[in-house]
Amino acid sequence: GAMSVDSITDLSDNTSKLLEALQLSHPHELDPRRSQGKRKPLSLNPISWQVPRIVDRCCTHLETHGLQTVGIFRVGSSKKRVQQLREEFDRGLDVFLDEHQSVHDVAALLKEFLRDMPNSLIPRELYGAFLSTATLEGPAQLDTLQLLLFLLPPCHSDTLLRLLRFLAQVARHAESSWDLEGREIPGNKMTVSNLATVFGPNILQKEKPGEKDASALNFEDSAAIILVLQRLIEHHHSLFMVSPEIQCDVLRRLFQTDPDVIEYLLRRK
Repeated sequence: GAMSVDSITDLSDNTSKLLEALQLSHPHELDPRRSQGKRKPLSLNPISWQVPRIVDRCCTHLETHGLQTVGIFRVGSSKKRVQQLREEFDRGLDVFLDEHQSVHDVAALLKEFLRDMPNSLIPRELYGAFLSTATLEGPAQLDTLQLLLFLLPPCHSDTLLRLLRFLAQVARHAESSWDLEGREIPGNKMTVSNLATVFGPNILQKEKPGEKDASALNFEDSAAIILVLQRLIEHHHSLFMVSPEIQCDVLRRLFQTDPDVIEYLLRRK
């Protein structure tokens, strides 16, 4: 069984493993052909790709409808509509996001979810370690970031990767382009730097939401957060890729100490 982390309000402050138990999407629930406007509660279906439904559906909606929206994540939204969407996700309903939802409302909902989680997407225990990578350069910085990412619980890691893939796609549409007939396709103006500025404080949090001084960051920390998230967006492909050498080493060790784990991994694959 699992509890829903699509619900922000139902999680207690002492939840030690925020994303260890998720209300996850079963593959058939992601089928775009299902009936629109469905509002039935969903069953708990843990699967290996552990991303909260609200994150995946917001990203998918924005990838489909928002990549050419100028100022996405910076233009204001309707607080009433965002609250309504949030409440529907909180009740565990099958919320269908389509072209009728405002891009800015969905963008605000995604930011709110990341901001208000009791335990931030990058756990607070690793806050200082991630920020310290801002003082490194080149391969040393990327190698250290990768080792830190390996420390994330699987649910945190999967969700962060989904988000970074989406943000990289948004950044690729920052500049204007032209179609085959010479018509201009407007860019969204959200470069990697702009996205890191918007999302950095929501992903790397020193204090819990609502705590005293939770939003008060000194200039050095703010700059470091932006730089670290920039690197994560720019290099997410390689940072989340485990080398064959490391995989073989891990498998050799597991074969000696936990052969049952090898069997489990092979069955899951």
